[in-house]
Amino acid sequence: MSEEKRTELEKLGEFGLIDQLTKNFKTTQTSTVYGVGDDAAVLEKNDKEFTLISTDTLVEGVHFNMMYMPLKHLGYKSVVVNLSDIYAMNGTPEQITVSLAVSNRFPAEALEEIYEGIRLACDMYNVDLVGGDTTSSLSGLMISITAIGSVAKDKVVYRNGAKENDLLVVSGDLGGAFMGLQVLEREKEVYKANPNIQPDLDGFDYLLERQLKPEARKDVIKFLEELEVKPTSMIDISDGLASEIMHLCKASKVGCNVYDEKIPIDAKVSTTAIDFNVDPATAALNGGEDYELLFTVAQADYDKIKGNPHMTVIGHMTDANAGTYFIDKQGATIELKAQGWNHFKKD
Repeated sequence: MSEEKRTELEKLGEFGLIDQLTKNFKTTQTSTVYGVGDDAAVLEKNDKEFTLISTDTLVEGVHFNMMYMPLKHLGYKSVVVNLSDIYAMNGTPEQITVSLAVSNRFPAEALEEIYEGIRLACDMYNVDLVGGDTTSSLSGLMISITAIGSVAKDKVVYRNGAKENDLLVVSGDLGGAFMGLQVLEREKEVYKANPNIQPDLDGFDYLLERQLKPEARKDVIKFLEELEVKPTSMIDISDGLASEIMHLCKASKVGCNVYDEKIPIDAKVSTTAIDFNVDPATAALNGGEDYELLFTVAQADYDKIKGNPHMTVIGHMTDANAGTYFIDKQGATIELKAQGWNHFKKD
């Protein structure tokens, strides 16, 4: 490593770092259809299908806190966040592998709890556990899962297919996972100050479930198939709506207009955000971990999706030179910036 140049990881962010580390790699195998740069890698499988592969890692103290994350929920969530990437390619997950690094402060019974959560997720999404690795750790718990799936060659959806005037659509509602995290962090601080005080979690069930036990939107993929709608581009929302919109715009070389009044936000998310002095739109744009699907469709498909309660049109794509903008409820146009989760941001 050169002593003259030092680039801080915080400055690059996760995706900037990936770009820098992989820029000199070239694919040489004819079976590699699409490598780095989307929710999953795409490989040749047979004449009709592609294989999809995606990997995610959850690290204690970074992605979860053992003070309020039940081990069974952790196992379940670690699977779901990986399967979400397969669905974001319009595919179907089929198998997973699980790699676990664990310190000796965890007994075997704790690991059994994690694997019970993994088993429940496998049952829910009809995927098989087919392998993995277990090793020791000196710094807590880490779970890395690889999801393997398939997609028909004419159904695969990448991030780079959006066109000018396409409609920008999101599934479900946003901001719930972020506000659930705020509630848990608040109660953690209360407990640290006085362990005799019981956590006040009444009324926050929906927010806590969004944070601790999210679900991948396999139902949305089924709805799109039934409606005979193939998205022109798609991504799952892990790092915040704004960040994912920027990824679609960058990959597809387009701009966009996103409308504040159109963003779906649950009433409990709004009231909790206001209690925490957080703008509900900020929770939706920058919170992350919702694992909803963000996708674009041709305007010709609008009539097919407009009546579906699981999908909301929140904007449209524009010419790349027009930029990426957020239009607030007063009609003010604000440049959209990705301010979501940065894995390397210093405390």
